[in-house]
Amino acid sequence: MQTLEIQRRFLEYFQRNGHTVVPSASLISQDPTVLFTIAGMAPFKPYFLGQQTPPWPRATSVQKVLRTLDIENVGQTTRHCTFFQMAGNFSFGDYFKAGAITHAWTLITSSVEDGGLGFDPERIWVTVYKNDDEAIRLWEEIAGLPAERIQRRGGEDNYWDMGVPGPGGPCSEIYYDRGPEYGLPGGPVADEDRYIEIWNLVFMQDVRGEDSPKYDFPPVGSLPEKNIDTGMGVERVAFLLQGVDNVYETDLMRPFIATAEQLSGRTYGENHTDDVRFRVIADHVRSAALVIADGVTPSNEGRGYVLRRLIRRVIRSIRLLGVTEPVMATLLTQVRDLLGPIYTDLATDFDRILRVAVAEEDSFRKTLESGSKLFTDAAAQTTAAGSSAVSGSTAFALHDTYGFPLDLTLEMADEVGLSVDVAGFKRLMDEQKARARADAKARKGGFADQHVYRELLELGATEFTGYDELTSEGTIRGLIADGERIPAAKAGDIVEVVLDRTSLYAEAGGQDSDAGQILGSGLSAEVLDVQKIARKLWVHQVRVTEGELTEGASVITAVDAANRARANQAHSATHLVNAALRELLGPDALQAGSYNKPGYLRLDFTWSGGLSGSARAEIEAAANRAITDNLAVTTSLSTVAEAKARGAVALFGEVYGDVVRVVEIGGPWSLELCGGTHVARSSEVGSLVLLGESSVGSGVRRVESYVGFDAFNHLAAERALLENLTGLLKVPSKELPSRVAGLVERLKTAEKELAAMRAAAVLSSAGSLVDGAQRLGDVELVAAALPSGTSAGDLRALAGDVKGRLGGRPAVVALFGEVDGTVPFVVAVTDAALATGLKAGELVKAFLPDIQGRGGGRPELAQGSGTNAAGTDDALASLRVTLGGSNG
Repeated sequence: MQTLEIQRRFLEYFQRNGHTVVPSASLISQDPTVLFTIAGMAPFKPYFLGQQTPPWPRATSVQKVLRTLDIENVGQTTRHCTFFQMAGNFSFGDYFKAGAITHAWTLITSSVEDGGLGFDPERIWVTVYKNDDEAIRLWEEIAGLPAERIQRRGGEDNYWDMGVPGPGGPCSEIYYDRGPEYGLPGGPVADEDRYIEIWNLVFMQDVRGEDSPKYDFPPVGSLPEKNIDTGMGVERVAFLLQGVDNVYETDLMRPFIATAEQLSGRTYGENHTDDVRFRVIADHVRSAALVIADGVTPSNEGRGYVLRRLIRRVIRSIRLLGVTEPVMATLLTQVRDLLGPIYTDLATDFDRILRVAVAEEDSFRKTLESGSKLFTDAAAQTTAAGSSAVSGSTAFALHDTYGFPLDLTLEMADEVGLSVDVAGFKRLMDEQKARARADAKARKGGFADQHVYRELLELGATEFTGYDELTSEGTIRGLIADGERIPAAKAGDIVEVVLDRTSLYAEAGGQDSDAGQILGSGLSAEVLDVQKIARKLWVHQVRVTEGELTEGASVITAVDAANRARANQAHSATHLVNAALRELLGPDALQAGSYNKPGYLRLDFTWSGGLSGSARAEIEAAANRAITDNLAVTTSLSTVAEAKARGAVALFGEVYGDVVRVVEIGGPWSLELCGGTHVARSSEVGSLVLLGESSVGSGVRRVESYVGFDAFNHLAAERALLENLTGLLKVPSKELPSRVAGLVERLKTAEKELAAMRAAAVLSSAGSLVDGAQRLGDVELVAAALPSGTSAGDLRALAGDVKGRLGGRPAVVALFGEVDGTVPFVVAVTDAALATGLKAGELVKAFLPDIQGRGGGRPELAQGSGTNAAGTDDALASLRVTLGGSNG
């Protein structure tokens, strides 16, 4: 039974039984406690917690899931995957244990003819939570399972939660016995290789705290309703029903291994080391494609880092299989073809997905090239010094600077007869991780190493006076340079200054730090930045401009008043935009981050799609109405619980202290927890211009605005632009849109006519191309470089025409175009030529270096493009040599 059929049967069964089919949510988790969707129930978490009312009492879905905590185990075993599909049925205060057990048993044991999955009921075992006598009784009554096939297990096996505070509950897992040839008898407690878990029924009833009931910590409460959350592993069910040994051999995984076999010339199943690499490729390329499809791009942090790691592990694995040419285009095309019917955005957004992945591949390949040179030099030095081991510091530099995984360095060392000081490498890695943990506690690198501030922290928190005054008297508690305490700093020095009191705002809550000065008798220093350490200590980075700063000196902090006024405008405007978004879109438009500085703001918020022009206009108008209404801006101190009870908005995932500052603009319309500085009344913002709205990731949008005089300057520039256009086109401003639209339409028409003429001219050359076919051994070659402007689409159409005219002749068609400096190409192979062993996807490799290109495809048709138009003649020559050599 194919994977798509398993999914269809699952959803149809539950739909017949009163469940609403819910599409898969994004892999990008809306829960800020996790990066990705790690469970089928994750999109329903607010319903289980009672935070939102579910729109249906029962639901079912096949949810795409990504788990990367055990990424290093992927490939080492046949059980670990990063991406998989979790089929589930959910009850929100409707049925409970009896219903869940009945549905699961019915679906898995009903015959294939009756719409079930057809598992043999005599080979089904179940486990239950250690003290769940009710579940045992229900399995006996509903399924007729004998007591010996029902096993009790502890919380680590049979209590489920998401690994973070939230909903959870005891569970019952369903296992299938593969038979004695796969392991020991005795049920799941004896051997989970023989007994494979296929479905987990979670009786969702608890709220877990920081510590999980998995480890015998009690729940912190009960959910408002008793719910059901189940998860059936689609891939696991597939491998059992397809009669193969593991998920990597199923219909949606094995083809990737086959492609890697074809590219590498090695065979899956011959040795464990290569098998690990084959499995990593098959798993990670699917995960990478789906993560990109959901809006993530490679980076060095968060989701982007996970994606970068997935792609680089694919490239590393294929390289260790002996493949040195680019592979992502080939592999991603296969992902699209296999998974596109399930996840349509893989097809509709394929060009972008391919661009992102190939760019990362190109970057890593250059990294590997640079790192290889470093390794070659280091290996030569090692040998010259009479040593047989590359140093740990060299291996660490390769990893830290060039992104080399340790196993790649080990492989390269082995090739030249050397070993690697792995212990030294691991010691340096541990030291780096320790530094990273310390750095993560600080907002900026200049304040990352906190040990130097420990004594200063013990003296007490810095008192911030900037809410009420722009100048403040204080005493220098400490001066720091290059991570060390110093007694004094002279003119020209850049140092960090810690004071007991300051009026200068430290960057926090999205608001940039204040500009200003530190002044004293005969001294002055320009403030470059202000950051917080441990949320208590204000650290000022300054450049001494006059005199000398010394520890213990009395100074005055002076805020740049004009800069602060503009910062106040921007921060208050951020609150106005946030309130306007919630007014228009509703409470689901949650703030997901912000940044504001004098004259400018940006605000990220959770939303599933782009805003229309009218929606953007409404948000801008609502914010400006609040400005002209001259609303009072008031602040108060409160506990978090009291503030939320009043309806105050808190940034989800933000850490707040026991006492919080509440900023209110115009009553409850805008009520937020905020430690920033603000105007006294909304009219002081002046004006607000919404610059635009864009996506910053799947499910997260961003709006940007100018405020105050910066908004005026922007509008003035727009007016000047409008005047220039109306003068150029000689129309009144109100007629400008229709005139521009007319010009655009005429241009499109002209382009279409030109394209049609070009396509006709290209197609008309088919006959002459066939007449000019060149005999090379046993095949003919029809090759040509077409005129500039010939697109990939033109080439495909012409290649098809030429191939048709060639009939049963063994021939290869190779056509090159040129568009804006790029070189699109198409290679087609006739059926008679295929019979001789020629494959289009292999032939393109002969000339890709000549045009600095990439591409691939099927045996009968391959295509791609290059960036070196001057190399087209060389590419044609390379192809002729290849055909002549392979055909005698």
